[in-house]
Amino acid sequence: MQAEIITIGDEILIGQIIDTNSAFISKVFNKSGISIYQITSVQDEQSHILKALKEAEENADIIILTGGLGPTKDDITKHTICKYFDDHLIEDKGVLNHVELLFEKYISTPISDLNRKQALVPSKAQVLMNKYGTAPGMWIEKDQKVFVSLPGVPYEMKALIRDEVIPRLRNKFHFPYLTHKTILTYGLGESAIANRIEAWEDALPQHIKLAYLPNLGKVRLRVSAKGAKKAIVDAELNHHINALLPLIQDIFVGFENEDTIETAIGHKLTERKQTLATAESCTGGLIAQTFTSNPGASQYFKGSVVSYATESKINVLNIPEDLIKEHSVVSQPVAEAMAQQVRLLLKTDYAISTTGNAGPEKGDSPAEVGTVWIALATQDQVISEQFNFGNHREKVIKKATNKALEMLLKEIVKK
Repeated sequence: MQAEIITIGDEILIGQIIDTNSAFISKVFNKSGISIYQITSVQDEQSHILKALKEAEENADIIILTGGLGPTKDDITKHTICKYFDDHLIEDKGVLNHVELLFEKYISTPISDLNRKQALVPSKAQVLMNKYGTAPGMWIEKDQKVFVSLPGVPYEMKALIRDEVIPRLRNKFHFPYLTHKTILTYGLGESAIANRIEAWEDALPQHIKLAYLPNLGKVRLRVSAKGAKKAIVDAELNHHINALLPLIQDIFVGFENEDTIETAIGHKLTERKQTLATAESCTGGLIAQTFTSNPGASQYFKGSVVSYATESKINVLNIPEDLIKEHSVVSQPVAEAMAQQVRLLLKTDYAISTTGNAGPEKGDSPAEVGTVWIALATQDQVISEQFNFGNHREKVIKKATNKALEMLLKEIVKK
């Protein structure tokens, strides 16, 4: 069973917004056993949409369109669908009542005729009621193929996919059972991992696949299995995962959707009733953001000092000016002092600090671009390490963040 996604909107093609809708749909469909054949982005232009629909119908069993369903003149998807299916628009009373209710309860501006036109749908379409917006979803069947048109607003689209589209597809089609487990590793590169687990990978049966997903200091290993019966597929996948884990035990962090490295750190600190603070220079608060993006982080994460400028290291963290003059801001003594000072300032069990030259030019230190010092302070000791993460600014920042998390987790699990 194959699906194709068509996203409609000039804003995607000119780079004004990122197409997150396709990523979401692909992920949900994949979990349901539906393979995505192709993703196409097209202009708000009728001939372009018609061409994409024709090609998608030749390729796939399920065609999903997102976007172009607003009340303004540039939203032409409904009219184009009518042309493609030789259809016409009719007013759906349920949608009209829903639109009027939304305006009455939540929208301060008066409802207009343009808004009421959202209730116009192709006569051949089954309406998918959009709880969170005025543009309904539409389901049309033709020659055993399904066409679904959804609004482009991400939270509206996601709700319709979950609540309407997937249940209807499961009722209409029989999908194979497809499952994945993604293993998170830190501290070893893709090729080194591949060499280590080569014999295990070569022994995998054809219906179980391994994919390497590297990203700046960490590698995800996605193991996928497909089959007719869920119990058999799950048991077989778990058998192969259990054989893999002893081979990567020293770099294994957890399973994606169960434990990212930051949630693993958070769980361990919460269990032990311990706390963490950060003092960040070159990473600019990214380590703190990584933790605070998780619900419940306030139980263990007490705060951060983003001492980006040299003056803030001196005035906020009380790093001695003489220490900076003697060693420069990108140095082991300064990194260690930053970690010690923020731990004392925020009264935590652990503190992590970063100071470095992310580039593209040198700042207040003669250290080479890409040089980063990371320090970790506990109640008993301070440890630090120097790295060179290359000459690409974004890469340096992200690799420094990932390495700091890795150092912190390794220290915590020692206790």
